Amino acid sequence: MKVFRGLPNAASRAPCALAIGNFDGVHRGHQALLARLREVASKMALESAVMTFEPHPREFFAARAGDPSKAPTRIASLRDKLQSLAKAGVDRVIVEHFNEHFASLSPQEFVEKILVQGLHVKWLIVGEDFCYGSKRAGNVATLIEAGKQYGFHVESQTTVTSSGTRISSSAVRSALAQGDFAKAQVLLGHPYAMSGHVIHGKKLGRTIGFPTLNLRVAHKHPALSGIYIVQVHGMAENAVPGVASIGVRPTVDDSGRVLLETHLFDYDQQCYGRLISVEFLKKLRDEEKYIDLPTLTDAIERDAVQARTYFKQIADSATSATDRI
Repeated sequence: MKVFRGLPNAASRAPCALAIGNFDGVHRGHQALLARLREVASKMALESAVMTFEPHPREFFAARAGDPSKAPTRIASLRDKLQSLAKAGVDRVIVEHFNEHFASLSPQEFVEKILVQGLHVKWLIVGEDFCYGSKRAGNVATLIEAGKQYGFHVESQTTVTSSGTRISSSAVRSALAQGDFAKAQVLLGHPYAMSGHVIHGKKLGRTIGFPTLNLRVAHKHPALSGIYIVQVHGMAENAVPGVASIGVRPTVDDSGRVLLETHLFDYDQQCYGRLISVEFLKKLRDEEKYIDLPTLTDAIERDAVQARTYFKQIADSATSATDRI
C-alpha cells in the first residue's frame, strides 16, 4: 500500500476509486465500505484509494474555537489506522493535512482541485451523512451532481448496524470509555489494541520494582485512560500478560504528555525499539494522583495482584474446560 502525505505529485496520480472519511478505528462499518470500494475498483480496473485526514477535522475546529473538549477522543493512532487500511486491501492512502487552507475550500474547489485534478477520481463512496467544503456546505446530493458534471460516479453507504446498534466511531469510543471491550470487539471486528515502538522512559518503574514498556501516545485525548489488564503481542511467541497504565502520570510528571506504560509479568528482556501491540482486556480503575511514591507503589502492587488473579482464573477455566472434553 502506498501512502501519500497530501495529494500525490503529477507522476504518481492515477485514475482511482476513492473512499473519503476519517476511518478512526476502521470498524466494521468502515470495513463494509472498504469491501465495496475494492469490489468496484477491481471491476473497473482502478486503484482503490482512501482519503483520510490528520488531524481529525473536529479536532482542528475544536482547537480553532479554543475548546479542546469538543475534539473527539482518538481510537487509533495514524500508524494503526494505516495498518488497518492495508489489511483491508487498499492500494493507496492519501493523508490530507486538515488545516485552515483545506477547511476554507468551497465545495466546488474541493471537487475540482482535490477530486478531479488531484486524484483523478472515477468512482467515489462516502457515508450517507458526508459533508464537505467550507462550513460543510456540500453534501451527498451536491456531490452526486458534481459527479455528473465531472464524470465520476458517487455512491453513499447506509448505516451498518449490529443487534440494532449503529456501528460508528462514536459507538466504539463510548464502549471503550465504559471499559466494555466485548462490545468494542463486536463493533471493531477484532480485539482493541494500541501499537507502537518501545521507547526509553525515566526508568522510574525499575526503582519501585515495576519496570515498564513505554509507548508514546501521539494524541492528547486517546479513547482510553486509566489502569488496565492487558496482554502484549510481539514480545514472544505467545501474548505476554501484564498490567498497563495510559494517561498523564500525575504523581510523577506534570508535563501533560500521555504515555502508555505496561508492566509485563515474568518477563525480563531488553526490548527498546521493538514494535509491539498492547491488547486491552479489562479496566481496573481510573488514573489517580498519589501523595508520594510509596502510595503509588502500593496501588500498582494491588493492580498487579488483580491482573494476575484475572489471568489465573482464565487459565483455570481453560483447564477445567479441557478436562470436561
